[in-house]
This record gives sequence, C-alpha cells and structure tokens, in this order.
Amino acid sequence: MTDSIFDLGPQTRVVARLVEGVTDEQLRDVTPCPGTAVRNMLGHLLGLSVAFRDAARKDLGVMTDTAPDTAASDIGPGWREDFPKILDGLAEAWRDPAAWTGMTRAGGVDLPGEIAAAVVADELVVHGWDLARATGQPYDPDPTALQASYTFLLAVAEDPTGGGGIFGPVVPVPADAPLLDRAVGLSGRDPGWKP
Repeated sequence: MTDSIFDLGPQTRVVARLVEGVTDEQLRDVTPCPGTAVRNMLGHLLGLSVAFRDAARKDLGVMTDTAPDTAASDIGPGWREDFPKILDGLAEAWRDPAAWTGMTRAGGVDLPGEIAAAVVADELVVHGWDLARATGQPYDPDPTALQASYTFLLAVAEDPTGGGGIFGPVVPVPADAPLLDRAVGLSGRDPGWKP
C-alpha cells in the first residue's frame, strides 16, 4: 500500500494549524461530511489521532477497539490544548519503524501496520480538507500524506469486493484535476463543496 515509511508530522502540523484557526462560532457549522458539524469533526479527529497513536504503539485496547462514528464524536473542555499534544504524539508514534510492521488494530479492525499508516494518512488528509472547507481556511496538505491518501483511496475504489468509496460513493473528478481533488472525489466528496 505504501512504498516506504514516511513522516506524518508534516500533515499533523497542517491539521494542528487548521484546528487553531477554528473559532468558537464555527463549531456548529456544517462540514462536507453529511450530518457532521465542525465540533463533531474535531472530536472525530481527536479520537482517531489517539486510536492510531495507540495502534502504532501496538497498545491495543478501548481506543483501538472502538468503531468510528464521526457524527457522534464531540469535543470536550480543553480540546484546543489537547490537539497539538495528541497530534505530536501520533506523528512521533509512527516514526518508530516497528509501527509499520506486523499487525495492529484500529476502529476494531485488525490490519497490517503499513495499511494502518495509510489509513491514518488518509483520515488526516480528507478530514483536514473537511475542516478547511467548513471553516473557510486555505488547505495545502503534505504532499507525501496526500499521495498515500490517494493511493489508499484508489485501491479501495478499485477493489471489486470493497463496494466503491470508503466514505461514500466515489464522486467523478476529471483525470487531470489536482491530486487533492481526485483524492477528495475518491473519498465520496465533491471537491467543489462549499458551506
């Protein structure tokens, strides 16, 4: 799925900047993820960051066994202070080459470490786009994480047993569109979405 180990740090820093740019007034705004407000997207990002940090460490338990539910996720008090620390911990955990080997678990699903790395890169890229679009912020994802996300989403979309897109039906995007637009379309989102 991935050609080599890569650093999630550049993408976690992009997400941290987006989170920092969210105002309290935007927390109830809609996102491109149907039925999900900004506060729920933030809660989902926080939860998945903890789960995939633990998956990298092979520290399996409640966080790695819990299936994701974006719409039900929410933020708690202190979320602004928690995000940078948790995102830094996520990136640091995936810098260990052992995270990329053997089996691990995330969202209650057992999967190889290298696939888990592709999944978390995809989550950070796609949900970073969701957050940027919902809050009107510019978005320039890390190119390596974007490529990993696109490669993962394309493999899922082309898998005859996978049922198409991972987050919803694939939205057709021209083949010459920017890579981010193509990844967003593969994720089941319209790259032209606006609030």
